[in-house]
Amino acid sequence: METLFPRQQTQEENYQLLCDIIPYYIKNDEPLISNLSNFVSLVEYYIDDVNWVGVYLNEYETLYVGPFQGKPACSKIEKGRGVCGTAFETKKTVRVDDVNLFEGHIACDDASASEIVIPIIKDNTFIGVLDIDSPSKGRFKDMDQTYLEKAVSLFIDSLS
Repeated sequence: METLFPRQQTQEENYQLLCDIIPYYIKNDEPLISNLSNFVSLVEYYIDDVNWVGVYLNEYETLYVGPFQGKPACSKIEKGRGVCGTAFETKKTVRVDDVNLFEGHIACDDASASEIVIPIIKDNTFIGVLDIDSPSKGRFKDMDQTYLEKAVSLFIDSLS
């Protein structure tokens, strides 16, 4: 059985550990839901100052909540609605410093102040999005986006 690497002092060191450990927990011979559950847990474990981490999965061009850690969430998000729906529509990462200033933001946890959403795409098929909320405004920076996009890429590569 794999074990988690101990968390380190800086967020960048923890991101590197996250990226290093993903291939040990994500297995191409296991169900997608199991892999997503472990992926979400790993992300939540290695990232500081977050209050919600989860995935929304594409089902018939609508996002539905998948594995997550945090308070109960919205179960259905239409393409183009909110931060997740915008990432779904544009197929690009969306980073929001202040969710209260994002028109159409869908508030599932009143404590959330900033958000980052990374598309999960495999072989040109839109699987869903990784959604991460923080109670701190401006929490997600370029470094966070770079490492989280790398983590999603490693997740996808581990499924092959």
